[in-house]
Amino acid sequence: MDEMVEKRIGIIGGSGLYEIEGLKSKDRIEIYTPFGEPSDKLDIGILEGREVVFLPRHGRGHRLLPSEINYRANIWAMKKLGAEQIISVSAVGSFKKEVKPGDIVIVDQFFDRTNQTRKSTFFGDGIVAHISFAHPICPVLSKLLYEVGQKECSEIGIHPRGTYLNMEGPAFSTKAESLIYKSWGADVIGMTNLSEAKLSREAEICYATIAIVTDYDCWREDGPDSAVNLSMVVKNLNKGLKNAREIIKNVIPKLPENRNCECVSALKNAILTQHDIIPLSTLERLELIVGKYIGIDRKKQ
Repeated sequence: MDEMVEKRIGIIGGSGLYEIEGLKSKDRIEIYTPFGEPSDKLDIGILEGREVVFLPRHGRGHRLLPSEINYRANIWAMKKLGAEQIISVSAVGSFKKEVKPGDIVIVDQFFDRTNQTRKSTFFGDGIVAHISFAHPICPVLSKLLYEVGQKECSEIGIHPRGTYLNMEGPAFSTKAESLIYKSWGADVIGMTNLSEAKLSREAEICYATIAIVTDYDCWREDGPDSAVNLSMVVKNLNKGLKNAREIIKNVIPKLPENRNCECVSALKNAILTQHDIIPLSTLERLELIVGKYIGIDRKKQ
């Protein structure tokens, strides 16, 4: 199978999702990136008649903390292998009673509470770019995920939008933090998706999240589920993964082969640096990302 073919669909699996069931003609690819190693080898295969690239975010066997994930390498590898759309699957806690464990939220916004040590941009080293990120999720992709979720998972709550607060981890929230985050109006909390969304936008890849609600974090005073713990997360996650797989399987054939959303040209007016002063080494490293905007003649000078 040609690993350089274009217009594949990317899937990033979170906790518990380390393989894609039903993936046919599967090749497992080890790929070099200028940003280091991705979380694991990437699987390329056919799912529901479309070519798919799959990567387990934390590595197979769950080896990587959220802060240890090489987000740049992961998204660069997806781009290199032709992924134009990425579906992310993640476990989250809920700040709303009506967003219950077992439900799925199709996230549409993010709030950053990380300590900023994660590398969430491809730029720097002599090239500056500022992407528009007011709406961080691809509206076309998220709309399709919601519509398919409503149809295929009617027995659970499917929420068409929600703000994902990206905490640092790996510990879960303190109660004080949880109560404050809830008061801010956040809907769910997780540890990984914001960096993926930023890098996907820089790489002009459509990105959307299937957030599986596993718990109520620790803001609730009542009930046996008033404080999140790992056994609770795993129990509810295993139930939710079945629904996430159904959504993925049924949305794949519906994804457009030719995109017309704004994700396609996110970098068009975002690169601020004068092209002829960008270091050649930086251009070479970022050719996959910026090549269509900075001509090949400049790279040969």
